[in-house]
Amino acid sequence: MTTMTDASVREFKMPDVGEGLTEAEILKWYVKPGDTVTDGQVVCEVETAKAAVELPIPYDGVVRALHFGEGTTVDVGTSIIAVDVSGGGAAPAAASAPAPVEAKPEEPKSAGSGRQPVLVGYGVATSSTKRRPRKGPEIPAQEASTAIQAELNGHGSAAPAKQRPLAKPPVRKLAKDLGVDLATVVPSGPDGIITREDVHAAAAPAPEPVTQAQAPAPAAAPAPTVPAAAAVPVASYDAARETRIPVKGVRKATAAAMIGSAFTAPHVTEFVTVDVTRTMKLIKELKEDKEFAGLRVNPLLLIAKALLVAIRRNPDANASWDEANQEIVLKHYVNLGIAAATPRGLIVPNIKDAHTKTLPQLAESLGELVATAREGKTSPAAMQGGTVTITNVGVFGVDTGTPILPPGESAILAVGAIKLQPWVHKGKVKPRQVTTLALSFDHRLVDGELGSKVLADVAAILEQPKRLITWA
Repeated sequence: MTTMTDASVREFKMPDVGEGLTEAEILKWYVKPGDTVTDGQVVCEVETAKAAVELPIPYDGVVRALHFGEGTTVDVGTSIIAVDVSGGGAAPAAASAPAPVEAKPEEPKSAGSGRQPVLVGYGVATSSTKRRPRKGPEIPAQEASTAIQAELNGHGSAAPAKQRPLAKPPVRKLAKDLGVDLATVVPSGPDGIITREDVHAAAAPAPEPVTQAQAPAPAAAPAPTVPAAAAVPVASYDAARETRIPVKGVRKATAAAMIGSAFTAPHVTEFVTVDVTRTMKLIKELKEDKEFAGLRVNPLLLIAKALLVAIRRNPDANASWDEANQEIVLKHYVNLGIAAATPRGLIVPNIKDAHTKTLPQLAESLGELVATAREGKTSPAAMQGGTVTITNVGVFGVDTGTPILPPGESAILAVGAIKLQPWVHKGKVKPRQVTTLALSFDHRLVDGELGSKVLADVAAILEQPKRLITWA
């Protein structure tokens, strides 16, 4: 608790960094209590349901307290850091954050003293954005105050300094409810973190000893007691059977979005199998074209171009449903979404105004989109405003699928694996490059005829890619 007046201590609240998000997880603190901060300096990195984002502090001062530790999910609008802006000096040790964090050496500001870009993927901020593997709360330093040490150990009075068992707050509460002393629990999580399964195993009764005659014990003999360590084999066995993963971040947002889309937009999926041998030959030729030097040319490039041409020929398929106003909103632009599997989960960034790009420009945009997604640096803005999407399940060797629409979009095209198959070509059965396309669409916006036209146009272009010229 600070001793400064309210006027001298500013509370920095978790901002809405993703337009409408309600929470974010603190990944990394770059400051600690007592550090001096300046306007625009990045103080922490947080992960929302859409992206990893760095947060700058909006004023100068000295850090008084960090209200939450790394790995904590905090609601938007909740204060996460207190800063003394009076110039009165560093905060006392008792104002430290509940979960200790490592300090990061302050880096100098750039020559221009204005605020720096802080959204990951939008530029270089004043602090490093290098992520480290997530870990549990760290063991408090020996010099931490007795009051803080007692609080961390969960006692009302001061406790002697000792190594604190590593466990997240929900696990500590579970142990308290079950009457389990965390100091007696053998951890099975990464970096020695105690998991919920470890606590349950420690709380479970030990197996009764089996005697040869199964005779009752003599009345004078006390009932045998089994030390907590006897439960270790059970813990190891149970922990190996199940793993519980908290649903948060991208996976939580994806789950909510897919449920909302699946039970709001009436989905229809149509399929077509097509000979793409000529498209594959064209891709080989484009790779040798100097106009595409340094660019990645692959089937996805021509599939994306084919979908853009099909939408231009059938513009009513590019729309959204406005429930509040009971209107269909026709889009005269195409923000082309590309579903990407990343270490953070499935995300769908989109290429803005993809309909205006030449083939080399589209190749460049696709390359940048994929590279940024793989690095985990896709910004929230890149995942907003999509109109139609492509998901390439073929890269996993899958023939096709029935994709669910991203919320607010009218159609999504799934592309299956391209394989050599026997195909009737010019009256003879020959080995040809064949794939299956699946188009899911919102039946409120796109009826069967319109959806069939879009899918048929995509297939026709991939079968005869010269239509990219004749239909342009």
